[in-house]
Amino acid sequence: MSELRFVDVCAGAGGLALGLEQAGFEPVLLVDNKPVACQTLRLNRPAWDVLEIDLLDFVPDDYPKTYDVDLLSAGPPRVKSSATTARSETEEEQRLLEAAVLLTHSIQPRALLIENVPGLVTAPEFEPLRTFIRKELEHLGYRLHWFVLNAADFGVPQDRKQGVLVALKERHSDHFRPPLPTVEEHVSVGKALHRSMAARGWLGADAWATQALSVAPTLVGGSDNRGGADLGPTGTKKAWARMGVNGGALADEVPGPDLVVSSEMIKLTDSQAALLQSFPPEWQFAGRKTARYRQIGHASPPPVGRALGNALAEALGA
Repeated sequence: MSELRFVDVCAGAGGLALGLEQAGFEPVLLVDNKPVACQTLRLNRPAWDVLEIDLLDFVPDDYPKTYDVDLLSAGPPRVKSSATTARSETEEEQRLLEAAVLLTHSIQPRALLIENVPGLVTAPEFEPLRTFIRKELEHLGYRLHWFVLNAADFGVPQDRKQGVLVALKERHSDHFRPPLPTVEEHVSVGKALHRSMAARGWLGADAWATQALSVAPTLVGGSDNRGGADLGPTGTKKAWARMGVNGGALADEVPGPDLVVSSEMIKLTDSQAALLQSFPPEWQFAGRKTARYRQIGHASPPPVGRALGNALAEALGA
């Protein structure tokens, strides 16, 4: 079978695209509107064709190579309930998700993959959005599969639930099965970060790793319009505190040999946050610290993308 080809929109730092690449898919075009995210993509994959443009302005007719690809993938900003965020922000997130769905009309991929919040799959407040998606896709001959995955089940040291929509042309749909967990035991924060914590000779690294026995809370990239880099809301910070981590800010480097083990909590670096998203250590992120962390926090963990890619490849090859 020839290599499977895909278009990735709202590509961000490339987590989903990297996972799909690992599953044997070749990107023909990646689209994102953030300059720093496009820099990250080009930094790591100079051969990838990266287009910096707002998704609402993207016209596939101008890029004929996007036609009839095997897969259209999208990781649009996570849609929030209007009860928890500003109405204008919610509307923008929904517009981007709807725009990704509408691209199927012109691109006509054999499959569509969208990753977003778990609530998109079953929550009542998202029923109008699900109805819109069904109407747009079913009359084009797609059959829809909705499900929720937890990245921790795929070796990611993080409790990160993701709502997933997979839509396939009818002839492939019956062959698709959502990916099953790839690990029997979740990877703890201590195991994932022990080596990096000890990299500069911190004598407390072993003791810290021994007590950091759970997976990480969900990393949250936060809004581009406000605030600095931290590890999430109050409840998340409390969970980090139980593992000896100050979730209120990021460090510039990992602890050194002069750090005394005491009541002082350590801070993570953005590189360690990337490890918690299961990016390979060599994957580089463009921009300053806050911009790097936001890209990481917003990303889809590559192992989840790989598992989804393997499941899609099997269905499309059947």
